[in-house]
Amino acid sequence: MNKGVAFFLAIFWACNLTTPAFSQSDAGVYKIDVWKDGAITAGGIGMAVTGSLLMLNKPQITAADLQKLDKRQVNRFDRFAAGNYSKSAQNLSDIPFYTSFALPLVFLSDAKARSQAPQIYFLYAEAISLTGGLYALTAGLVNRTRPNVYGVDNPAEERLHKYANNSFFGGHAAATATATFFTAKVFHDLYPDSPWRPVVWGTAAAVPATVAYLRLKAGKHFLSDNLLGYGIGATIGILVPELHKNHHQRAWHLLPSTEQAAGSYFSGLALLRRF
Repeated sequence: MNKGVAFFLAIFWACNLTTPAFSQSDAGVYKIDVWKDGAITAGGIGMAVTGSLLMLNKPQITAADLQKLDKRQVNRFDRFAAGNYSKSAQNLSDIPFYTSFALPLVFLSDAKARSQAPQIYFLYAEAISLTGGLYALTAGLVNRTRPNVYGVDNPAEERLHKYANNSFFGGHAAATATATFFTAKVFHDLYPDSPWRPVVWGTAAAVPATVAYLRLKAGKHFLSDNLLGYGIGATIGILVPELHKNHHQRAWHLLPSTEQAAGSYFSGLALLRRF
């Protein structure tokens, strides 16, 4: 199964966990605007559909193209990975990749989290749709040959695969990082006094890093592809819940400010952090 299909499954699975009726009061940790956030989620799904269509219609690599490939065409930072191939690493990477999508289900085990489950899973659907949309659209528009294509001894079916030009950026790393960092961020917000928070954050960082390493070893992505995918996924996983926190619970606040200097008053905005 290609990554585009996996993203769709994750999106629809996450959307099906949500319910249309939930409170938008200030009582919970997160506040949702159904129409605005619904539109953002739909936009992410739209990008994923568009990107998947672009990927399907990309010109495939031909045998003649393979003859022109040279590892020296790859930038020095990524060149060490050119030619990598491991089917076992590829299959192994799928285990934490698919498993990570179910991580937010852990919140159903606690009464405090269950009371806010609709908001949590609505936001999860939004985060996954954004990551999936960004990946699919980027992979559909950018042609970057996968590392395994450079290996002259690698299987021909891998080198000539219809998705052999979808190396940029690392979709497995991005999706996994979104799921794990989203889970860690929600845990962090729901249980501010928990001694388990460092463990949760450490696990959130380690799982997508493992996936990225396996994808690198498998020859599916270069290091830069995975680093970018990891960064995008982690950023979305953290920012989506953070930006939806109720105002009085946000760590960061953007407020109007007036300062006096040299007898004059200056007005502007102040970015404040609550500790």
